[in-house]
Amino acid sequence: MILDIAKLGEDVLRQKAEPVKEVNDEIRKLAQDMFETMIESEGVGLAAPQVRKSLRMFVLIADDDIRRVFINPQIIKTSEEVSDYDEGCLSIPQVYETITRPVKVTVQALNEKGKPFTLDADGLLARIIQHEYDHLEGILYIDRGDKAFAEKTTAQFKKRAERAKQKEKEREAKARKIAAKIAAKEAKKAGK
Repeated sequence: MILDIAKLGEDVLRQKAEPVKEVNDEIRKLAQDMFETMIESEGVGLAAPQVRKSLRMFVLIADDDIRRVFINPQIIKTSEEVSDYDEGCLSIPQVYETITRPVKVTVQALNEKGKPFTLDADGLLARIIQHEYDHLEGILYIDRGDKAFAEKTTAQFKKRAERAKQKEKEREAKARKIAAKIAAKEAKKAGK
């Protein structure tokens, strides 16, 4: 099932996510839905807070095309060597910024079967892990870049949300007006 993705400005993206208490069918279904949503949206990673579930889990498919699920992950080691890369995010669509991150990470987590694993990752895989892990901490990639860019982007998304809210109010008012006209016609017919 395709899930709705939270956008910049929604509180869930700024909250520290809660640990997954039990890896069960509900969690496996959520992981599957997250994969479908991520693929449909042409992303490479998706964290549970991005689909409004404040849980410490994320899914990803890096350049090796392997589907990976990380439940209650912990980054236990990062390299001193760093690299720059233009990052984007499904919660901040069509906005990219060059972000500096460690080239290698070691992460421990549970998979979708509840089995613990440790993964040494580098390159794109390491970057996606760090990006998605940040989501679990309430951190967005724009927080790791230029402060002025982050402020401008946040203001832009706030304006978008306000415009969308205003349009929704206008649609609701129009629907009420139409419903009132229909009700008046029906009442008139019934009165004859």
